[in-house]
Amino acid sequence: MSNPAEVIPAVPDVGVPPTRKLLLVDDDRLVLATLTRGLEAAGFVVAAAESVTEAEDLLAGGTRPDLAIVDVMMPERSGLELAQRLHELDHIPFILLTATADAQVVEQATQDGALGYVVKPVDVPQLVPAIEAALARASDLQDLRMTQRQLKEALDADRDINVAIGIVMVKSQLGRSAAFDQLRKTARARRLKLSALASELIATVGS
Repeated sequence: MSNPAEVIPAVPDVGVPPTRKLLLVDDDRLVLATLTRGLEAAGFVVAAAESVTEAEDLLAGGTRPDLAIVDVMMPERSGLELAQRLHELDHIPFILLTATADAQVVEQATQDGALGYVVKPVDVPQLVPAIEAALARASDLQDLRMTQRQLKEALDADRDINVAIGIVMVKSQLGRSAAFDQLRKTARARRLKLSALASELIATVGS
């Protein structure tokens, strides 16, 4: 029988998804406040900005959203200007809010890397599915970029190993198979990855 005074540690709920962070940019204070409250009620963490400049200040201050929602038509500076920064400098996925489904705006948004656009007026029930779709697409793109990066690294490593084998073949007057075996044994003896040893050997020859 357990002791009534015994403290039973809480079991963490591993099924709870991480909170998604949004940057919402709109010069209309009423729209901004309404959407912010609705999105927070839907479970998002929202950083709100009334202008492109204010949004840039948030980014400079360390705000790193999972997705930005940017109004296109704003005074002083267009949301498309912020969209270009999000895409090119901060690499933050975004969707755009537009007053009309203007073909030119849609084309520009696509060129700037937008993952979608929503025509205003918009309410939270309309916006949430667009946000979820954009977050899913952003995750897919991130996985694709990671795969491409890993593939490039693997190809670069294979290239270095082939060059290193050629160097050993010339220096030691060995055939390709024997040169590869020598390179592999050296890597094992020095507890190095074969690619690291190959890079080192190439750098030594090039210096």
